[in-house]
Parts: sequence; C-alpha cells; structure tokens
Amino acid sequence: MGEKTIKIEGIHPPDLFGLREEKLKLLKNIFPKLKLISRGEELIVIGDKQETAFFEGKLELMLAHYERYSKLTEENILEIMAHDKGYVTTSSEEEKNGELLLYGKNGMAIKARSPNQRRMVESFKKHDMLFAIGPAGTGKTYTAVALAVRALKNKEVKRIILARPAVEAGENLGFLPGDLKDKLDPYLRPLYDALRDMIPPARLATYLEDGTIEIAPLAFMRGRTLDNAFAILDEAQNASESQLKMFLTRMGRSARFIITGDITQIDLPKNQASGLFAAIKSLSNIKGIDFVFLNEKDVVRHELVSRIIAAYEKTGEQQGKTNETDNPK
Repeated sequence: MGEKTIKIEGIHPPDLFGLREEKLKLLKNIFPKLKLISRGEELIVIGDKQETAFFEGKLELMLAHYERYSKLTEENILEIMAHDKGYVTTSSEEEKNGELLLYGKNGMAIKARSPNQRRMVESFKKHDMLFAIGPAGTGKTYTAVALAVRALKNKEVKRIILARPAVEAGENLGFLPGDLKDKLDPYLRPLYDALRDMIPPARLATYLEDGTIEIAPLAFMRGRTLDNAFAILDEAQNASESQLKMFLTRMGRSARFIITGDITQIDLPKNQASGLFAAIKSLSNIKGIDFVFLNEKDVVRHELVSRIIAAYEKTGEQQGKTNETDNPK
C-alpha cells in the first residue's frame, strides 16, 4: 500500500471530476482497489503501487483528452479505459483540411469558416507577420486569436500578447468610472470574449494572472521586445503611423505577429492619418509579411451584417462619384 498526491494544474476540478464528482465516482467504480480523494487541485491516490501506476497512465490520457477538446465526458472516460495500449484520437476531416483550428469551451469546434479566414490560416503557415484587413464581422480578430491559442497549446510560443489602440470611438474614457484598468477593460472586451470561447475559465484565469496571456493598450508596448510570443494588434486602423511602426518593431526572436484592422471604421481625429494605410503601401512586398483582405462574403454574424456592409460600400462608391462630378480636375 502506498499514497501518492497528483497535481491537477490548470483545470477547474469540476471540469475533470464533475460538478457533483460524478466522474470521480465513476473512476472509483472502475478502480475499486484504490482510494481516490479530491482536494482542490490535488488528487490523492491510496493503494497498490502497480494499480496506482496504471491509474496514473489513464489519468494522463484523460488530461490529454481534456487539453485537446476542453471537455471530458463519462463516455470519454469509459473509452479511454477500454484501450489497453492508450487512447488515440483520430483527426477529423476538418482537421486534415485545415478548417479546424482547435477545440474551445465545452468541446466547441473553432474553425476557419470562410474562404479568406482559411487564407489567413494558410498564409500564417508561411509568414511570421500577417495583416488581416476587412470590415466588422468577418472573423479576422477571432481567427487571429484562435491561431494564437493554438500556437500556445502546441508550445510554439510561450505567451500571447493582445493589444489595441486606446482610441475613443465616440465615448470619452475619462468620464468612465474606476481606475485605468476599469476604464480600458470594456474597450478590450472583444479580446476577452474570444479567449473565453477557446480556453477553459480556470486556465484562462491562470494565464492572465501569470502573464502567459496579456491584454493591454498599444501604448504599453513601447520599449519592449516580444520574444517567443504571439502578438496581435487589433483595430490597427486606429493606430498612427508612428504607433504602428513602434508595434511592428517590437518583434523579437521566435515571435509571430498578426495585425487586424478595418479601414472603413477609423476613429482617429480628422487631422491624423491611419498608420494602416502607410503599412499597406510600405510593407506589401516585404518577404515574410503577407496581407489578407476580407470582405462581406466572409461575414459570420447575422446575414443582415453582410447586406449592411454591402449597402454602405455602395453608398460610399456613389458618394465618391458625386464628389468627382462636383470637383472636376
């Protein structure tokens, strides 16, 4: 007889053992010779050393399954137990053709859902820096965050940095209540929302606390070197040329960068040009950098969003023609 304490790190115990420990009870039934005691992030195993070692091997497979799919059901546990030589999951067709990026919360499949989202995924296999430019709702930020989370899970990078220019889009941040973090958190909310879809809550909280994932205003990037990091600059159309250049030159060793932006929604003062236009002009032919342009056909929100974008583009084209007529050269 012996006793062993196994650390269960980065997983909320109810996710592994069940809200009422029903999955732990299942394990106790499968291993009647062992005494299993769950205490927070620790599992105490008491029993024969050989039986304990066998249980540890199965637990590792359970944890690997949870790591991949972000869920573990009683059926999954039974299937793992039924395979003497280990539980090997097969790749789906979506994984093989590159559509599936990862499994998110509760096993939700996070996929590239449109042609240009798939172009983003394919391009990023060949380029260390990618610009994804397109209107709202085209999934550019969500796809970028999914690529970052996948890289972190695959240990291709050690941390994720998510940044946004702190530009007021019709609201005055100074009048919002709270300290700087309180004022900026609502503005960074889309990034938090994407992460919550892809990473279990307990692990995400740990990542945010220990700095594995950092979400910050663009200004906080100044003076830093981002090594072994996956960095995303969102809403890049609201960065000035000098700000965008500052961010791009933070790129350190073994780093990957994605810059997303929507040139139809610039919130900068009228006398200040967007740095995204300068980047398109200056960096288009640089080896290692690619540009993917998304459009209304990539919209993955309500079907009305595609029609709204198309309508605004049509109005803009008509306005442009009117201006040319009113101001002939």
